[in-house]
Amino acid sequence: MANTNPIGDVAIKPSVVKPQLPEMFKVLLLNDDYTPMEFVVETIQRFFNKSREQATQIMLKVHTEGMGVCGVYPQDIAKTKMSQVLTHAKEAQHPLQCVVEPA
Repeated sequence: MANTNPIGDVAIKPSVVKPQLPEMFKVLLLNDDYTPMEFVVETIQRFFNKSREQATQIMLKVHTEGMGVCGVYPQDIAKTKMSQVLTHAKEAQHPLQCVVEPA
């Protein structure tokens, strides 16, 4: 027996829900006149998983332009990386500053 109910014949397309990506944040190193360039390069390699060449390029940008982006991450990761850099610099008695800002 055929279905005579018109509602039963209507196909509803399932909606596609795209997951919302987290807001991203830049982790920036700020220039100072006291932190050795070599320390900055090593810090970038250690905490941002950059090659020596990439770390050197970021360090030179920090040195010449006053700041440089080390990476872009979700907020929690960006803040953790900032904290790691600040702790590392403080333990080494360097005034290196690191900040986070929206990307």
